[in-house]
Amino acid sequence: MKKFITLLLITLSVNIFAQNKGKALLNEVSEKVKSYENISIDFKYTLENISENIKQETKGDVIMEGEKYRLNILGVTRLFDGKTLYSISTEDEEVTISSDNEDENDAITPSKMLSFYEDGYMYELDIVQNINGRKIQYVKLIPIDSDSEIKNILLGVDTQTKHIYNLIQIGKNGTKTTLTVNSFKTNEPISKTLFTFDANKYKDFYINKLD
Repeated sequence: MKKFITLLLITLSVNIFAQNKGKALLNEVSEKVKSYENISIDFKYTLENISENIKQETKGDVIMEGEKYRLNILGVTRLFDGKTLYSISTEDEEVTISSDNEDENDAITPSKMLSFYEDGYMYELDIVQNINGRKIQYVKLIPIDSDSEIKNILLGVDTQTKHIYNLIQIGKNGTKTTLTVNSFKTNEPISKTLFTFDANKYKDFYINKLD
């Protein structure tokens, strides 16, 4: 019995140490991100569901400044000015206007992409991989909310730069979403109107306003 209790205490100590180390690493990432005036990212996005025989790959880019962002993916530009979200589809000649929905807790939006992990998750240090000469430490995030649609998330962190290298999200429905950062630039000169929606450019578009 004493051996069992000793083993249990060692296991708990290791788990607590791993959680603390994981959280400490993510805190470093968060502090680094918040020190930048703006961030520009080019990325690859992959969606897989083996049981449904689905595999989609696409590239995108996003520029973020605080809560504001301009995201280009799948032929759609998503522009968030801090209050209102504009989804602009040139192919469909349509603009959808909506307020930012903070109730979508499972949605990792661009403005939350580099900080979503700060609340609502338990942390575990996971594997370390050497990718193209870069040491990537993975941290496993497990949602505290048992009703979350997310099973877990693996967040890969470059141990030298403290930048996020990739994010692998596993859904309870078996869907695997991977976002890999191809380039990460900071404090770039950007236009003052980059996050401003100019209605004059879309006079011929159908405007769909959502409540």
